[in-house]
Amino acid sequence: MSTSAPASLTGRTVLVANPSADLYGSDRMMLEAVRGLLKQNSRVIATCSRTGPLVDRLQELGVTVHITEVPVIRKSMLSPRGMLNLARIVMSTFPRMRRLIGAARADIVIANTLTLPFWTLAARSCRRPIIVYVHEAESSLSRAARTLLTAPLGLADGVVFNSETSRIACKAQALERRGKVRVVLNGVQGPATSRPPRDHIEGPARLLFVGRLSPRKGPDLIIDAAALLRSMGIAVTVDLVGDVFPGYEWYEDQLRARVRELHLEGVVRFRGFQSPVWEAIDGADMMIVPSRGDESFGNVVIESLLSARPVIVADHTGLREAASGFESAVRVAPDDPKAVADAVRRVLEDWGHFRAVAMVEAVVAQARLGTDRFHEGFGRAVEELDR
Repeated sequence: MSTSAPASLTGRTVLVANPSADLYGSDRMMLEAVRGLLKQNSRVIATCSRTGPLVDRLQELGVTVHITEVPVIRKSMLSPRGMLNLARIVMSTFPRMRRLIGAARADIVIANTLTLPFWTLAARSCRRPIIVYVHEAESSLSRAARTLLTAPLGLADGVVFNSETSRIACKAQALERRGKVRVVLNGVQGPATSRPPRDHIEGPARLLFVGRLSPRKGPDLIIDAAALLRSMGIAVTVDLVGDVFPGYEWYEDQLRARVRELHLEGVVRFRGFQSPVWEAIDGADMMIVPSRGDESFGNVVIESLLSARPVIVADHTGLREAASGFESAVRVAPDDPKAVADAVRRVLEDWGHFRAVAMVEAVVAQARLGTDRFHEGFGRAVEELDR
């Protein structure tokens, strides 16, 4: 497979805009996209709406990062009144965005996620090509809200979707007719070394959740599943690795209250945010990805597969796409703690088989969903859309 740099990207300056500076799914994919662009000999400048751990990671790559406080679209804003209020805020930040595009001498602007439509407008006003990197698959939104969120794509020069799920949900038919859509499946950087799963489960089975502590991600389902497993006579521990989005502290309080209500103190442990997550995964027997809400893809599913850990996955949207073809990814009915508990029991009862399959499929996952494939695919997509 050729790794030569596309001529149209070599030496070109790409300004990549990200809504936050965290290290969750879309943030990590932005980081991998930057690595891919650097491999194509591009000059990359990044901007985030606030500071955070992503900034350090970008700077380690030699990328200059500007903190530009640009409004980020939230679901609460997806109404005509909310958008009007947002427009008033944008008026004060729009000149700064245009100045950054000019000062960076950007040849291409890439806006990471649909939540940054104002970078699309700013790039167009500066007559720079704008590519939107879409991670969302919000098919559950109302038609009006989805239209408000996706309408700015009509001004983009191209769109890179992170999955077929997000492409279908976004319904960007006009861009598709123009040949301005590409799908590049997420690529996940696996661990440098990985501890094999335990030969035999002695003592409690170790369950792991990695992600935001939020209702849509469903960690409460794992807590309830742990109680059901105990009632079946199956001992488990549950590690919750992640934190809440600011403003959702109430949800963590609810989780902790549920743990006390079910007498699971010492069984369920709140580990906070961790990056990288490989040490936590090394200590687990299997992972649980129980998201209630639509997901465009499932990076945590891939992290589990790369680490040779069986994974229990809610069977919907992008999680189904990520888990497809992997026997060690056991799909279950969404929003159903009993389905999660039954799947855990099934894996434990046939542990030798699932362990062996997971170790084989770790190699398959690396070839199919590793970062080398992603870096080349993303760079090629940007080069093609910039023609």
